[in-house]
Amino acid sequence: MTGKDPVRVVREALSKALVLYYPLAGRLREAPTGKLMVDCTAQGVSFIEADADVTLNHFGVDLLPPFPCFHELLYHVPSSDDGIINSPLLLIQVTRLKCGGFIFAIRVNHAICDGIGIAQFIKGIAEIAKGASKPSITPVWCRDLLYARDPPTVTCLHPEYQQLPLHDNKTPSFKCCHASFFFGPKHIHALRRLLPLHLAQSSSTFDILTAFLWRCHTAAIHWQNPNQEVRLMCVVNARFEPCRSTFNTPLPEGYYGNAFVIPAVASTVGMLCGRPLSYALELVKKSKKEATEEFVHSTADLMATNGRPVFSMEGSLIVSDLTKSGLSDVDYGWGKPLFSGLDGLDDFPGACCYVPYTNSKGEHGKVVLICLLEEAMERFEKELNGILHVKDEDEPINASN
Repeated sequence: MTGKDPVRVVREALSKALVLYYPLAGRLREAPTGKLMVDCTAQGVSFIEADADVTLNHFGVDLLPPFPCFHELLYHVPSSDDGIINSPLLLIQVTRLKCGGFIFAIRVNHAICDGIGIAQFIKGIAEIAKGASKPSITPVWCRDLLYARDPPTVTCLHPEYQQLPLHDNKTPSFKCCHASFFFGPKHIHALRRLLPLHLAQSSSTFDILTAFLWRCHTAAIHWQNPNQEVRLMCVVNARFEPCRSTFNTPLPEGYYGNAFVIPAVASTVGMLCGRPLSYALELVKKSKKEATEEFVHSTADLMATNGRPVFSMEGSLIVSDLTKSGLSDVDYGWGKPLFSGLDGLDDFPGACCYVPYTNSKGEHGKVVLICLLEEAMERFEKELNGILHVKDEDEPINASN
């Protein structure tokens, strides 16, 4: 790719990809009932070309968010007076760095795509940038597959959309901060040693890590009332197991709309922090088992009858796993990215995301990106400290860590 301009390469590939993904070049409209629709106006997407007076070295040895000065590198696009209505659904910025590298940044309206859907679109752009005439996966709209039923019938419990009653007397703080934590093989191994053998051998890395983080998150908030209810919500995508296996007609390959649900499980603070890690682990598994085809349709019916309710935020940990998105393999012609994932999270304390990552030592693992109130982040780091600084795999790990 010597002598080629990444801005031009990406822009040309984007224009070709939008021929197939033409709804992304339209605009949202809102029906009197509140239902969102796409008007395929062909007005296009926003594309920004930029140059930055820094090199990759400015971002550190291990490229982990939040990146220094990153928001200074992003062009600020003023919000429309109509909010998401009548605004571009997609914004892409390609920033050249002094060293010859570049940053590909994308912002998408979440009403149109979920993480897997936008990753499919990005991979299509990359394939065209490398010479393909079209993406290897043809996009499929088919939003009717997940329409509300007629009549809408909410058949499942949905505590994820019921606000938690707060019985705690802690003083709220509103300043959020973001941090990343790397979990390599030795850290996951140390966590497995905290579990009974049968659970350690039969549980996925996602389940074990999520159970551990939920306990750390709860302890870091410093609830004063041990009977306060707290919740865990795992984002489960209908494209993948265990949800996919319950669908009579699985979503077709190429479907790029929202296809996720966020089933919730609950515990009291006292039980979650006072019991072994296996207690939290069983609740994580229970949460994922809730995500059946019926649960997905019940969620769609709830949206139709309750006007897109907001999920429960305070007192909740919401975990999203992007390790299956394939974004770490995206190649526009210059090789795979050094980092691929979110640059940060919305200022929602309790939002948590996993992305695959290989650190400067060549260790493969997961990066946990989390948003917490500033006062809780220091306590959260202390909770993690016993596992993130393991130097000897035979060193005993205290379950309270």
